[in-house]
Amino acid sequence: MEKKPQYKVIVSDRARQMLAGHIRFLAQKSPTAARKIKTDLMNAICSLYQMPERFLFLEAEFIPPNKYHKMFVEKWYLILYQIKDQSVYVDFIVDCRQDYGWLIQ
Repeated sequence: MEKKPQYKVIVSDRARQMLAGHIRFLAQKSPTAARKIKTDLMNAICSLYQMPERFLFLEAEFIPPNKYHKMFVEKWYLILYQIKDQSVYVDFIVDCRQDYGWLIQ
């Protein structure tokens, strides 16, 4: 049986800052919920080492076609990443309840 390739997952500084901001904000209301979301997001990101192409591309007017894959986590979070060679680059972690129109302009 052929072994599936494994990818190196690289999280950008911007994505790390976005994650920290989401967790800090949520922790003000519920530390327990913040811990759960952090765990869920980290597990989702780590899962990209295998078959990152399983998620569809983001289709938006101002984003080049087939650039970012999109992965939804829980109800509100969107992880955008690119695949290049054997690496997955996580560039954005967006809380969809906030205005993220800046991303597609």
